[in-house]
Amino acid sequence: MISMRNAFFGCMVVMAVLVGAAGNRWADVDESVVHRAQTTEKIAAITIDDGPHEVATPRMLDALRAENVKATFFVLGKSAEQYPELVKKVLAEGHEVATHGYSHRNMARLSRQECEAEWEKTEQILAPLGAKVTLFRPPGGSYGQVLTDGAKARGYHMILWDVDPRDWQAPPADVVAERITQAVRPGSIILLHDGQYPIHSADALRKVVRQLKEEGYSFVTVGELLGRSAGGQE
Repeated sequence: MISMRNAFFGCMVVMAVLVGAAGNRWADVDESVVHRAQTTEKIAAITIDDGPHEVATPRMLDALRAENVKATFFVLGKSAEQYPELVKKVLAEGHEVATHGYSHRNMARLSRQECEAEWEKTEQILAPLGAKVTLFRPPGGSYGQVLTDGAKARGYHMILWDVDPRDWQAPPADVVAERITQAVRPGSIILLHDGQYPIHSADALRKVVRQLKEEGYSFVTVGELLGRSAGGQE
């Protein structure tokens, strides 16, 4: 009995250590990396990764327009190169455009020079389209000191998220919406995608916005969210 009890508590200690490590996995790298804004105001930012895509992006834009909401699109340079008119449309409809790198490589594994090449190539594509980039999201959310130092030197705010419904796995829209609405809190940054199709992100987005508006939330771009943060960012 005693050995079983000791084994149980031993497992609990190990689990607590693992959970703590996961919850602080970026804390020792750079506290300037933003997962959410610290605020009591019921605001949230919708972010959309991996586009533009010829089908998914117009559907996301339709949903955002229907709900009168602005979002932040973290675009891939190679996709913007393929669909420049969609980037222009995103900007024309009042949304924020940010960089997700050029190729969706894991930039945490790249050298500083390789990271700079990803950023530079994407900026050269986005600038003529009218996008002045100040926000960066690393592909997959992976980063290390080389990447954070490089992003900071380039003048980027590195933006992650605190709400991830895993929409890229193509669960039903109701599932995506529920995952988001259950996790949102003041200052949240919501992760969605428009780089793949078919996925149900646009339909989920409509449900999310309607429900959260009923709960008193409003939606802002990431740039606006950072500007309205009461006590910094997490």
